[in-house]
Order: sequence, then C-alpha cells, then structure tokens
Amino acid sequence: MPALPAEPTPVRSLAELNSAIRALVGAGLASVEARQEYERLLVEWGSAVQGDVVEAA
Repeated sequence: MPALPAEPTPVRSLAELNSAIRALVGAGLASVEARQEYERLLVEWGSAVQGDVVEAA
C-alpha cells in the first residue's frame, strides 16, 4: 500500500483556480507548456470541486 503524504497539498480556492484558468486561456494555448499547465489546473480544479462536494455532504 502506498504511503500517504505527510502533509496534504495546499489547494487553491475555486475562484483562484478559475482566475488562473481564464488568464491562461485568454493568453492562448498555443504552446505545449501552456496546454500542460491548463491540464494541471483542470485536475486541481476538479479536486477542489470534489472537496467542496464532500464538505457539503
């Protein structure tokens, strides 16, 4: 069984992530690095949304 991290990774708020995604898309996704960052932000956003759903339950 894999070991759990000692401290959870800080999660930015949905508003912060939304702002970062909008800025990145507004600047364009022409480069490979921009697309990779976009994908990473979407994964982080999905985790944040899931965390909010769990808290609401």
